[in-house]
Amino acid sequence: MAISLSVVLLMGIVLVLLMRSGALKAGPALAAVLFGFFLASTGMAPDIREFLDSLADSISGISF
Repeated sequence: MAISLSVVLLMGIVLVLLMRSGALKAGPALAAVLFGFFLASTGMAPDIREFLDSLADSISGISF
């Protein structure tokens, strides 16, 4: 849960920064948000979550 909340927060910040810089207008931003919202309710959502969880585990396992 904490990872998905962090990802949502990060994507929200990126979306706001893109809109403020003018690289992304409000219409396409709304379309992207709605696409993510509806994608989360499809059968593909568990696969996406599993991929993001494994990616987060891989990144956290890297030691510098």
